[in-house]
Amino acid sequence: MIIRRMGQSTLETAILVTIIIGAFLAMQQYLKRGFQGRWKSTMDDFGDQYDPRLINSQVNYTLVSNSDTVVQAVPAIDPVTGASGFTTNRTDVTNSVENKQASTAIGSFGSDGPIIPNAY
Repeated sequence: MIIRRMGQSTLETAILVTIIIGAFLAMQQYLKRGFQGRWKSTMDDFGDQYDPRLINSQVNYTLVSNSDTVVQAVPAIDPVTGASGFTTNRTDVTNSVENKQASTAIGSFGSDGPIIPNAY
């Protein structure tokens, strides 16, 4: 009776392992496609790759700033008390010029996709 039970237990274990392996094999395609879909979604979030043959960009930025500060200490006498001291005069002059220019030209697209000049 004990030998028969051990054989039955071994057979049950083998069947259970076979079912588990079969389940993993059946799920293999689903897991693989799930990983591939997530990878593609992540790569699509990065956007298009930069191609210098399709995009021309020019940016000019000019900033000219002139600042002039003059501080003068002038001797003065207080008319009420007659005390002598100094009066400070400050003059600030600021000139500022700011120019921004930008242009972007994207390569033309034909019916067969982008028209790329022969760079080779």
